[in-house]
Amino acid sequence: MEGEELEWDEYSLQEEGEEEEEEALSEQKEEEQVLALCPLTEEVLQEGLSLLCKTGNGLAHAYVKFEAKYKDLTDISLLECFIHLRYVDLSENKLQDLSPLSSLTHLLWLKVDGNLLTSACMQELPYLQIISFARNRIKDMEGITHPCLANLSLKGNKIQTALGLSHGQLFSLQILELRGNMLESTAGLNLPKLKNLYLAQNAIRSLEGLEGLGQLTTLHLRDNQLETLDGFCSSMKCLQYLNLRNNGISSLQEVAKLQVLPMLQALVLLDNPCSDEPNYRLEVLVLLPHLQRLDKELFEQDERAEANKICQKRQEEEEVRTARQGGGEGSEGKERGSNMMIKPLLL
Repeated sequence: MEGEELEWDEYSLQEEGEEEEEEALSEQKEEEQVLALCPLTEEVLQEGLSLLCKTGNGLAHAYVKFEAKYKDLTDISLLECFIHLRYVDLSENKLQDLSPLSSLTHLLWLKVDGNLLTSACMQELPYLQIISFARNRIKDMEGITHPCLANLSLKGNKIQTALGLSHGQLFSLQILELRGNMLESTAGLNLPKLKNLYLAQNAIRSLEGLEGLGQLTTLHLRDNQLETLDGFCSSMKCLQYLNLRNNGISSLQEVAKLQVLPMLQALVLLDNPCSDEPNYRLEVLVLLPHLQRLDKELFEQDERAEANKICQKRQEEEEVRTARQGGGEGSEGKERGSNMMIKPLLL
């Protein structure tokens, strides 16, 4: 029997080794294919142009939309002359350089998902509002300076830090998508106009620099490595939805730290160790009485009534305990005890 298990283990290891080798060969083939130049041609250009509109001065017409997906493109120099383009989709190609887009000063919307970009750095484009760099090889957030940018997606890259973000230039950014990267901290993400921040599937262990997110309403931190909830603060006065699913939060004492969030209405704590504690839903509601939903389920009226009873009972018990302590400390102790009585016991 032991021999059979050993043979099976050896077979599994061999199979894993073969899979890794195949993966490495696949990556090598991909790199070799990248080296084969494939510039944008007139034919592909004509196929991808659409949406005829008036130019800025109203005296002529020009195509303002261009799409060329799954073309294996490595060079888009031909686009330099098409200065009236407003919407460009170059997803699923093999681009490593976006400099030819610098002359497209009317660009509003850009999608370059699934390319080979290692940087999101571009010439500043004055009207650009939406960019998606999803599934590239970008390692940092430097060089993104478009003043009208409202929606930025960098999901599925290799970003380890947000400290290079240009806060001074990104004063219009409202939606930032960073899921599926390698972030270990939230430091550097203090963007004052940000409303939605998606940080799921990273390696975040600490929450830092959140005090500047005064307009944030939605924060996704699912599938990270958080064990404590230090870092939230009262300046986050607009935060309504917080997803902390599948982290390492083991104690409801950490959940108590969310009391600083005055507008929090929906909280997700599934797949954290604390969600296995007895009377989990009630205990969270005692701590956060303004909460409307926990793990996507609305609190019922009977749950609220029960939570109120628990809270009231604990307050009474604390008052009794405080009074007894005050009685043994003289008048000074009584005075100190009376001051403590107004503080509700939340745990």
